Amino acid sequence: MRTISLNRPERKNALNDELAWAIVQAIEAAASDDSVWVVALKGAGDAFCSGLDLSGNTPFSALTPQTALIDDLHWVGRFLLSIRKLCDKPVVGGINGAAVGAGLGLAMATDVRLVSRNAKLIAGYTRIGGSPDAGLTITLTEAMGYEKALRFMMENRTVDGAAAVDLGLAGEVVDAADFEARLEEYCQELCQWSPIALRLLKRGLVKALESSDMEQQLRYELANIRRAFASEDAREARQAFSEKRIPVFEGR
Repeated sequence: MRTISLNRPERKNALNDELAWAIVQAIEAAASDDSVWVVALKGAGDAFCSGLDLSGNTPFSALTPQTALIDDLHWVGRFLLSIRKLCDKPVVGGINGAAVGAGLGLAMATDVRLVSRNAKLIAGYTRIGGSPDAGLTITLTEAMGYEKALRFMMENRTVDGAAAVDLGLAGEVVDAADFEARLEEYCQELCQWSPIALRLLKRGLVKALESSDMEQQLRYELANIRRAFASEDAREARQAFSEKRIPVFEGR
């Protein structure tokens, strides 16, 4: 078993380029290491991942590759590709706290999710004038079905751990005090099975779910969120978000 921990607790594990690419690299390193049978992914401190770090001067620059050498999907697309397609070992998400925006996308990219009773899950894109990324158009629809996924995102809903299980966002809710121990216990339970069997099982299920091309869908997501963030409404949404007021949209 290998545990990967997002380690920016002072920022609620918000994603900047350094952390996001480190997650991708750590997942892919675990995928290529035959001594690793199961991967656990969790957040340090009291949050899983609060989404894109909005503290910088250009907070949405992460959606655009920095150089021609970086894949044009950037990390917002690589989360799902790395966890589902490039890693055929079970990746268990330990959703120990808030999972927001791209942080929710990272959580939903995992194969199995244990969620703390105190966790808060929210897509949040309508609040900042964006559209879903990090694979959420794929994973939320898989988990919840079309209408529930659409309403969850359109209504900007926040759900706790128990509600997340009810909606299909996670498979098990755990009391906060017991969370670390249960995550370890569950991963060790999986390690009792043949790693060959588990890898072939995951490959088969992922293949069956790919009724559409995953990479094409991720590129479509990324094109949409870039277009959304370029709008005047999105600029107003971000300004209102920083000023803690209700945005005034004009549909342009």
